[in-house]
Amino acid sequence: MANSEILLVKPVDNLGGEGDQVKVRAGYARNYLLPRGMAVPLTVANRKQIEALKKRRAERESQELVGAQELAKKLEKASLAFAVKTGEGGKMFGAITASDIHDKLVAGGFTIEKRRVLLHTPVKTLGQHTVKVKLHADVTVELNFDVVSENPIEVAAPAAAPAKK
Repeated sequence: MANSEILLVKPVDNLGGEGDQVKVRAGYARNYLLPRGMAVPLTVANRKQIEALKKRRAERESQELVGAQELAKKLEKASLAFAVKTGEGGKMFGAITASDIHDKLVAGGFTIEKRRVLLHTPVKTLGQHTVKVKLHADVTVELNFDVVSENPIEVAAPAAAPAKK
């Protein structure tokens, strides 16, 4: 298959960051990367751009890392609580999802992308739980949150034994 060697101008997920020289399929480069301005063909003239792109990338990544570390310190101090409706025996109606956690964080003044909240399965039990928030490739925060009942928990009545004839 035909491959093209290109120079990335913008970061591309699962491919590389700006200033990287990568080999990709010719169709991917021609139909996706080049028209969107994410990459340029690798030529002698473009090789001179590599140093400038790498310098800009290093500056951007260092700023992102510092910002992520500051946000991580703020998130560690934050506490979240979810009041949910419950039935007999404290059984929850519904579940707490990553989207719910993201909405609560945004309401608390944090600016985080929804895909950064890593909750693998929805929470369906009362109590204290943890969720990972990946702010940067090197910065991950474990955030604790509580799930409490908004109405008093009723103990389930034991089933009456059937009458014998």
